[in-house]
Amino acid sequence: MDVTFAQLFVPALAAAVLVWIGSAVMHMVLPHHKGDYGKVPDEDGVQALLRAGGTKPGMYHFPHMSTPDAMKNPAFVKKCDDGPVGVLLVGPNGMPNMGKLLGLQFAYCFVVSLVAGYVAHISLGGGADYMTVFRVTATVAWIAYAAAHVSASIWWFQSWSVTFKFIVDGLVYGLLTGGAFGWLWPS
Repeated sequence: MDVTFAQLFVPALAAAVLVWIGSAVMHMVLPHHKGDYGKVPDEDGVQALLRAGGTKPGMYHFPHMSTPDAMKNPAFVKKCDDGPVGVLLVGPNGMPNMGKLLGLQFAYCFVVSLVAGYVAHISLGGGADYMTVFRVTATVAWIAYAAAHVSASIWWFQSWSVTFKFIVDGLVYGLLTGGAFGWLWPS
C-alpha cells in the first residue's frame, strides 16, 4: 500500500506537538541548559557601545575579514592575536516576541516531522511495522535537530559541551518523532 502525503499530516502534527513540548521541558524545566550562555563583562558598556555604533540586527564576525587576503595583513593578524575573536548575533531591540518565536519553533518541528515522514514514505510504504518506521523517522529527525550544532562549534565558537547537549536533545526529539510515526503510521 502506498502512503499519500496527506496521510503523513497527522503523524507529523503529533510528532511536532511532542517535540515542541519536549523542547519546552528541556529548556525551561530541566537544568542542563541553564549555563549555556554567559554574561559579557560590562554588559551595560557593551550594549552602549553597540548602540552608539548603530549596530543593526544581524550576525557579525570580529575582527572582520572582508577578503581572504586580510589573513595576510599584519594589522589584521595582530587584531586576531590580541583578541577577542568572535561571532556576535544581534537581535531586534525590545523584548523578544515569544509568541512568534514559539510559533516559528513549532513550524520548524512540523517541517522536520514532514521530512522524516516523507523519507519513511519513499523508503517504506504503507503497512511497515512500528520499529522500521520508528528507526527511519527517528534517525532523520535526529539528524535534522542535531547536526547544525556541530557546525556552530566548528565555525561560531559554540562550546562543544553545549553542542553535545543539543545533540542529546536532538536524539530525544528524534525518538519522540519516531514514536509518533511508528504509532500513527498508515497500515
